[in-house]
Amino acid sequence: MNTEIKEKIIEVCDAKIAKKGTNVGLSFYAFFKNKNDNPVLLMEVAKWWIETHKLDHFEKAVKIKQMILENK
Repeated sequence: MNTEIKEKIIEVCDAKIAKKGTNVGLSFYAFFKNKNDNPVLLMEVAKWWIETHKLDHFEKAVKIKQMILENK
């Protein structure tokens, strides 16, 4: 994934954690607007989430943030 989406993922995770606490979960859809304006990037993140890491639909934001930071 490119640096821009990684930064967006961290930003969204931080916001969710700040708002709802460390137990908050999210799906990869949280990183995109409701309008599917970048299907290629959406599929790239979906592949990373589902195929590469075999994550559940909802995962803890702290877990996703840590995974991104470890591979930045």
